[in-house]
Amino acid sequence: CSMLPSGFEGGGSLFIVVAQTKLLCIKGSQTFLLERWQFSGVAACQQYLLGVYDGRPCYAVELIPTEQAPDGSEWVELRALLDLVSDVNFNLAGRAVQVVQWEREHQYCGCCGRPTAVNVEDRSRICNNCDKAFYPRISPCVIVVITKGRYCLLASNAKWGGRYYSALAGFVEPGETVESALHREVMEEVGIEVDNLKYFGSQPWPFPGQLMLGFHATYKAGDIQVDNNEIIAADWWHYDDLPACPGPNTLSGQLIRTFVSQCKNGHH
Repeated sequence: CSMLPSGFEGGGSLFIVVAQTKLLCIKGSQTFLLERWQFSGVAACQQYLLGVYDGRPCYAVELIPTEQAPDGSEWVELRALLDLVSDVNFNLAGRAVQVVQWEREHQYCGCCGRPTAVNVEDRSRICNNCDKAFYPRISPCVIVVITKGRYCLLASNAKWGGRYYSALAGFVEPGETVESALHREVMEEVGIEVDNLKYFGSQPWPFPGQLMLGFHATYKAGDIQVDNNEIIAADWWHYDDLPACPGPNTLSGQLIRTFVSQCKNGHH
């Protein structure tokens, strides 16, 4: 790490300052896109070009985790920004955190242990000893709202203790299609069969690096039997009597709200 020099990538650039999963924000706001002068004089480790934002180069800057926030600013957890900023800005913040984390965790080759180097041609790090390239890892996940008439199946994860319900979700495993992963996850977690899979949309989910692929599906057969491992409670909920569930900035929340809207419009 080193102190930021006065000429540190200035000239109209924007910066997202990251320390582990926290971003430096203007105090009392959710503003994390900063000018260089707003964090000058703090100990920075590295900077990484993310792309162009509103016609200006945008960089992620890694700070040491113990660095105190400069006057007029504060550290804010990435997750806390979820319902407070636009989808575009949240995805940008997530990209910054993921890129910094990936760069930090891939300083050495996983095959031979030699140091890796930044590839100037694309977003990868290269081992010049064994000629391997390493790219940021994105893990695909399926997430599904299962419907039965005007009811939908929502489940509570063990860590929520039945106080909060969401759509079923799980990682795609090696050799699986997205569709087969969905059928498997639903069977494993609640013991039922589904049909009529309809793709809804996707969402980057930087906790730590998933791509969520959202579906609606209809109930086919079986009785709910939770696995009592990941899922401790699951039930059918009428569209106008739902439990506490995710907000509209999450893919799960969007899947649920779309189902509710369809019911209100007489499409279920």
